[in-house]
Amino acid sequence: MYRTHNCGELRIADVNKEVTLAGWVQRVRNLGGMTFVDLRDRYGITQLVFNMETNSDLCESARKLGREFVVQAIGIVTERSSKNKDLSTGDIEITVNKFNILNKSEVPPFTIEDKTDGGEDLLMKYRYLDIRRKPIINGLLLRHKMALEVRKYLDNQGFMEVETPILINSSPEGARDYVVPSRLHHGEFFALPQSPQQYKQLLMVAGVDKYYQIAKCFRDEDLRADRQPEFTQIDCEMSFVEQEDILVLFEGLAKHLFKSVKGIDMNYQFPRMIWKDAMEQYGSDKPDIRFGMKIHNLTDIVKGHDFKVFDDAEYICSIAVEGCANYTRKQTDELTDFVKRPQVGAKGLVYIKCNEDGSFKSSVDKFYTPEALKAIAEKAEAKPGDLILILCGKKLPILNAMGTLRIEMGNRLNLRDKNTFAPLWVIDFPLFEWDDETQRFYAMHHPFTSPKKEDLEILDSNPGEARANAYDLVINGTEVGGGSIRIHDSQLQVKMFNLLGFTKERAESNFGCLINAFKYGAPPHGGLAFGLDRWVSIMYGCDSIKDVIAFPKNNAARDVMMGAPSLIAPEQLEELSLEITPNKE
Repeated sequence: MYRTHNCGELRIADVNKEVTLAGWVQRVRNLGGMTFVDLRDRYGITQLVFNMETNSDLCESARKLGREFVVQAIGIVTERSSKNKDLSTGDIEITVNKFNILNKSEVPPFTIEDKTDGGEDLLMKYRYLDIRRKPIINGLLLRHKMALEVRKYLDNQGFMEVETPILINSSPEGARDYVVPSRLHHGEFFALPQSPQQYKQLLMVAGVDKYYQIAKCFRDEDLRADRQPEFTQIDCEMSFVEQEDILVLFEGLAKHLFKSVKGIDMNYQFPRMIWKDAMEQYGSDKPDIRFGMKIHNLTDIVKGHDFKVFDDAEYICSIAVEGCANYTRKQTDELTDFVKRPQVGAKGLVYIKCNEDGSFKSSVDKFYTPEALKAIAEKAEAKPGDLILILCGKKLPILNAMGTLRIEMGNRLNLRDKNTFAPLWVIDFPLFEWDDETQRFYAMHHPFTSPKKEDLEILDSNPGEARANAYDLVINGTEVGGGSIRIHDSQLQVKMFNLLGFTKERAESNFGCLINAFKYGAPPHGGLAFGLDRWVSIMYGCDSIKDVIAFPKNNAARDVMMGAPSLIAPEQLEELSLEITPNKE
């Protein structure tokens, strides 16, 4: 056999054993009479020792080893005289009496160590080398463990794992589909699923009752740190359930993962927050509640002081930043520049410094008396030493902007500890969101989401106020997943399509199978989907989901390692009856 033990396994109790190890050469250290080689595999590092006095030929050969050579070493486990507390194997070393070079390596394009000198593009191009580094392989191990624990929990709850198709019909509502041309049916296309939504609902009609799948999903959308064109969902659906049943069961899954993976007991009910409160208090439907700094509505109290910017604004709100009244002009100017960025969207920033002596200094002193500033500070729940930051504009956009500023201040003040986990449920989302550009409603989640029973009567008269039976699980300001109770009545589903502007023909084309299935005794059902990539990255404490995906795409949605996407041969295009036209840009 190539090895009797792995490189992270041997301990002081193994001294005097003859062992065989195999792995990659991490580094070679030539100390004259002794040569030391660090041998690495995914389990750890073990030090090999070559002695010039006892075996000069072997020692000379070891000195010629290069980084990332694959070698096999046979020797005796001995106790180290100089122990390394940073290694699990740091109490021992292997006195080598025989070794074989299994494969040589060229000099790698970057150092394969925890802290590497490779930039992201280089690491992505040579991802198979990047995975050898502990930070990446440990992320994949964590992902493996979480997927295993998900399966254990759901199996114990009576769920059945069912695979659904990857080649489906296009349903262009939401993100753009990836499409696949059909060779057998010229001019027709499959789509890759954005989620298994219709299939899991059809499984409920089929009587499966409790379904789950760790499913690949695909969305052709612009990328961010927490997005990839292909990603993985823990996709679940249940029959004969109401919202409370789902929240309790999948809160149990979250607690199981925190306990089994992180050793954290969460012996409490996760807090729940309605969407309206989340937006008005945190400026986000995925609030980070690890720190306070809540948003306060100042609209009424700041108007009427001849400050036109505020008097003309629809909505004015603030946050109080603890202990930052000593911010310099340069620092407040930096914050002003930050909120003016297009991705934030505010036109400017007003500040009030609440000095320790009870006085105030603000950027609008000439419009507001000290008494007025004191009243604003009380409304903003600011204390002496705090800095009040104020934005104004249209309500929802300016709340979003303030939520972004709040997160920025949380980052600057180190209030977002990655080792602290603060989950909550956000519930009672709007059923629809209005788009001014297209002058129509869109489903905030998807068109199969059920409205709350008490809001059914306003669907015709005031659909914008209707609330959804929908819920998101948020952890540390990241939406880990969400779902809803689904519509199971075919007439209500048709009404939903009408409200969303679907013609009868389009609804039939995109969703005809599901509409027809509802005619044959569809049970009440609901479910949710967790983003496995996001959840693993939160547990791992990394900033990008790319760190916990084996072979991710870069920010331009390219696989630079494999060279995808790429051009295909003209004969393939001809076979598919496709023609590539020049890009107009």
